[in-house]
Amino acid sequence: MNKGESNRRNFIKLSTLALGGLSISSTMASANETSVPQPVAAQEEKKLNILCIGAHPGDPEFGCGGTMARYSDAGHSVSFLYLTRGEAWAGDKSLSFEQAADLRTKEAETSCKILNAKALFAGQIDDHTELNKKRAEEMTSLILSVKPDIVFTQWPLDSHMDHQVTACLTYTAWIRSEQSFDLYYYEVDTGSETIGFFPTDYVDITAVRDRKKAAMMAHKTQGPEKIYDTDFKTMEDFRGMEAGVKAAEAFVHFKSKSQRATIIGLK
Repeated sequence: MNKGESNRRNFIKLSTLALGGLSISSTMASANETSVPQPVAAQEEKKLNILCIGAHPGDPEFGCGGTMARYSDAGHSVSFLYLTRGEAWAGDKSLSFEQAADLRTKEAETSCKILNAKALFAGQIDDHTELNKKRAEEMTSLILSVKPDIVFTQWPLDSHMDHQVTACLTYTAWIRSEQSFDLYYYEVDTGSETIGFFPTDYVDITAVRDRKKAAMMAHKTQGPEKIYDTDFKTMEDFRGMEAGVKAAEAFVHFKSKSQRATIIGLK
């Protein structure tokens, strides 16, 4: 193993264990091993730049607001990057795109304050997002300006095209950056919007569940009370059962070729 690969593996260990306790714990542990990571030794700790990307205001908060709260509580820098300002829907069809964008931008900023995160906007238009060379260059530049250690983004098989565009633009940035950051995908409304999502990792959000809910409720134009009670609370409970805790969020860790596991029994 060369020095670069060794450093890379050390970083993967650090980013996986940065939250301590039950954090982003792999489901691939053997039957004889615990899947609960142990706290990182003090001398190994590093303050991380965490970037969470979503198509619309509310997507990152609903998908992984609990995980982002835990990162910010641990002293890491957290930023939310919204591809659009949610212009196409703010609960009132009579609103112009500009009026809707103003409302949803304020909601996003309020939500980010609750989670101690910074709000960033990529400038695309809700329901009119573009996936092309120019947009890829813009998004790559914006993502890398944050100098992220870990990036969370939307699942590419989501039913909403804006979510698909967000995932593809983030993946392109990961490739163009020579995989300089760890890439995780999050789910939103699995079974309805997110399809074919089989988690590799879970985060225990039990202690920050109320704060995540408060961040979701800040998006008043989206009818969050009904959405939370009918969909997201159920998801948190279910992922919690899978992880062996009260409430959890689930992720898919996209690994580089050198990190992907081989099939057991085959080389």
